Amino acid sequence: MAAADRLDLPAVGERQSLREQVAQALRAALIAGEMRPGVVYSAPVLAAQFGVSATPVREAMLDLAKEGLVEAVRNKGFRVTELSDRDLDELTELRRLIEVPTVARLAGTLEAAAFERLRPIAEEIVVAGEAGDLLAYVDADLRFHVELLALSGNARLVSVVRDLRNRARLYGLSQLSERDALGDSAREHLALLDALAGGDGEAVARLMDEHIGHVRGIWAAHAEP
Repeated sequence: MAAADRLDLPAVGERQSLREQVAQALRAALIAGEMRPGVVYSAPVLAAQFGVSATPVREAMLDLAKEGLVEAVRNKGFRVTELSDRDLDELTELRRLIEVPTVARLAGTLEAAAFERLRPIAEEIVVAGEAGDLLAYVDADLRFHVELLALSGNARLVSVVRDLRNRARLYGLSQLSERDALGDSAREHLALLDALAGGDGEAVARLMDEHIGHVRGIWAAHAEP
């Protein structure tokens, strides 16, 4: 390539790696409750704590903003998104309307082997839950539900649910872990796979509805109605 044709571009691999590391650390801080809803965090201040430049921190925060976990505040930084009870109720209602019938329809229409491929991820969720590893729990839980919904063949539906789950998945999770209840929620994924493999659509619908309800009730630290 001629010198005149060369572009002065950054090392993408290094930039992406640092950006991803920062985003992962920030997710961990959100999950642990160290970064509090409503509080505005400055990228330069966070960068100083990380010992890096502000650019990868700002990029990482923009990634979290796309997930609905923070929102940009002009000339100040990023505010951790705060969801009201009504917000959580609305997100939960949407998830129930979409996920319950979609997953229930999979029972009896696919071979059991299709669901068994998800069992290792379900077991990852259980291990993370019993160990109190919140970051691993969130990661495996999201992968499980996204891959399960992907079996429907509707990519747009998967995208919508991923967004809904991203917006509410961290709320109350640390309290759930402190009460040693994370393992109970984790094991619901195995029961769901058993019902799917058995072709029991009614049981699948009931388990999905209960699971989403538990997520809403326990993760937000509210009692179930």
